Amino acid sequence: MRSYILLLALVFSTIALFSQHTVKYSISFERAVHHEADIQIIYEGIEPGNMRLRMSRSSPGRYAVHEFAKNVYGFQALNGNDEPLEFKRPNPHEWIVSDHDGTVKIRYTLFANHADGTYAQIDESHAHLNIPASFVYAPDHADQPIEIEILTREDLNWKVATQLKPLGENRFYAPHLQYFMDSPIEASDHRIRSFEVESSSGTATINFVLHQENGYEGFEEYALKAEKIVKEQMQVFGELPDFDFDTYTFLACYAPHVDGDGMEHRNSTVLTSRRALSEGGQERNIGTVAHEFFHAWNVERIRPASLEPFDFEDANISGELWFAEGFTSYYTNLSLCRAGIISMEEYASRLAGVLSYVVNYPGRRHYGPVGMSYQAPFVDAATSVDEVNRENTFISYYSYGNVLGLALDLLLREMDSDKNLDDFMKLVWARHGKKELPYTLEDLKSILGEYSTKEFAESYFSDYIYASKLPDFNSLLATFGIEISVANPERPSLGARIEQKDQNWQIITNPIEGSALYKAGLSKGDLILSLNDQPTTGETSVDASLEKFKPGEIVEVGYSRFGKTGMKQVTLGSDPSFKTQLMTDIDKKTRARRDAWLIRAKN
Repeated sequence: MRSYILLLALVFSTIALFSQHTVKYSISFERAVHHEADIQIIYEGIEPGNMRLRMSRSSPGRYAVHEFAKNVYGFQALNGNDEPLEFKRPNPHEWIVSDHDGTVKIRYTLFANHADGTYAQIDESHAHLNIPASFVYAPDHADQPIEIEILTREDLNWKVATQLKPLGENRFYAPHLQYFMDSPIEASDHRIRSFEVESSSGTATINFVLHQENGYEGFEEYALKAEKIVKEQMQVFGELPDFDFDTYTFLACYAPHVDGDGMEHRNSTVLTSRRALSEGGQERNIGTVAHEFFHAWNVERIRPASLEPFDFEDANISGELWFAEGFTSYYTNLSLCRAGIISMEEYASRLAGVLSYVVNYPGRRHYGPVGMSYQAPFVDAATSVDEVNRENTFISYYSYGNVLGLALDLLLREMDSDKNLDDFMKLVWARHGKKELPYTLEDLKSILGEYSTKEFAESYFSDYIYASKLPDFNSLLATFGIEISVANPERPSLGARIEQKDQNWQIITNPIEGSALYKAGLSKGDLILSLNDQPTTGETSVDASLEKFKPGEIVEVGYSRFGKTGMKQVTLGSDPSFKTQLMTDIDKKTRARRDAWLIRAKN
């Protein structure tokens, strides 16, 4: 009887599966020179009543709102006989179609001319399509399978690259809307380098797709670097993720008319840069490759519960971005060092920038890492026309989490030579990522307590995650043979960016809280006319003028604000920026600690 019931359940579930109508998309590019595409969507088997269609307002991997509907026009709704249907616009993002016959065909024009990890660009060099920025969808049909036909420009030798399942003849498949939205498409005359990687999860093919405008010099070498990164990062987690169709695809577009970005997806990543490989991209773009591939584990599968399911109708807020983005940032340079792409000396020197920013900037007075993560909807490619005070209230969760990852790694290694961040990440992978069980902050703390001690985990989270303290990096880094010091203690600092304008200087950022200009009551937008009665002119650089003074000196500053002039006494501060470097005179124990950390991941 039980077998009979199970058989019936299987039959009915199979019937339900095959009774689902596939949503059919098509896109063509006859007017690519004008950045336009023609798109058609066909929905069949629709229940009677109104049908709601909309454009997304967010995109996987981004946390801010983006008004993609602004680039949709020429919208038409038709029935199964191609007769026009009435529709209403209840808000800027939606269309409500009525009186259909069970079939609704949607046609519209998309304008797209911004290539990065969020938006779309169409021209005669390529069609760079992030799905939320490109395609209308029906929220009530989100569980239906999707097919898309991409009518490429054969005259331009376009080929299609995407993580979507290929069906042949430039047709591709997604099992549902969430998968479709997470699957960018690059159609262009690109080149591909592929390599295979074996792990306990099986053999995966890694495709590196490159669209570049000035030839493909250096691509072979670059693809080899990508292969080293993939294999190095695999050692951290012990295996590759179980990629769909056993394939992962880098979608790189390095061209002068794109915007620099990187955006992770389940089985692919978008990489955009204006630097061609032969124009500095060989060295300067590779960090994005390392960052985005690490996301294949950390954020795509080791995923915060706060981002599940991803909401395409609003901003997505998460308090875990210090871990999802920040720890990934920590592993970016670490992977490059361990893979031999940068030297240990270069790795050590790069620590200075992120430490200077996180340690010295005042944002931690306002938010800890969780609070900074909550700021993502306001800063993650978000736009605004009103002024903000980010210089004093915000520290990027990428950088903040990077420093917290460094701290945790070194604190674990200092506590026990057999402990390290790699094995903690491997445990998080086993508990949540491999099973694709979303995590919470308390889950992370619990796993850290299991991996180290409950007391250590409680201290780390209470001090550094739920509060905004930082460890003593001077002593912590010294334990691993890296010296941190103030780079230029004799260099005076005003505490804001100043640029030459109209033969004078202008303060172009908000002065940092507690800095020389802040204490003196000078503000963004003020013109600095003189220093100690010496006029500031367009012929005198800011740095050269400040070299005459020392930190602690009091300078009479003439300024102009809203057309009125005045004088302020400014006590110069000192440049707090750090420098970091490898120590050369260290004992064998310290050298062994440093080598275990930087030379290779623990197997």
